[in-house]
Amino acid sequence: MTESITNSLVQWFGTGVPKELIVFLISLLPVLELRGGMIAAKLLGVPLLRAFVLCFIGNMLPIPFILLFIRRIFAFLKRFDHTRPLVERLEAHSRRKSEKVQRLRNWGLLLLVAIPLPGTGGWTGALVAALLDIRMRTSLPIIAAGVLIAGLIMTAFSYGLLGLFT
Repeated sequence: MTESITNSLVQWFGTGVPKELIVFLISLLPVLELRGGMIAAKLLGVPLLRAFVLCFIGNMLPIPFILLFIRRIFAFLKRFDHTRPLVERLEAHSRRKSEKVQRLRNWGLLLLVAIPLPGTGGWTGALVAALLDIRMRTSLPIIAAGVLIAGLIMTAFSYGLLGLFT
């Protein structure tokens, strides 16, 4: 699923947008994040190291803002009938993920972010950390480490295992 969405976004941006900007923007998006950015980078022929740095920065850029502001944003959005169901679904999704994180604490948060599967990643990890009141100075480095691990995994899949060493 991530690959088809990423491919569609790459085509939608077309040729007028620099390929590095496309990779960066895809990495900023929830759901796609670094996973989608690495796939896009490979499709666009962005060199591995440049792609990895762009995807990591793109994935991490929104995380501090999520950690700081998401609860206030959710409280605001719940006041409106048309946005309340979306917020409630996101909170329910995060609560399901947070049960695992609560059992394993920091290791659980790291695993939630590091395993590149749908419904995991930096955005979900930040949302879970915020809803569990895990302090930013604790959660931000853990999320960054998880994004780094996910990046290594996705690099291996996107560029091939030999691409890691060339």
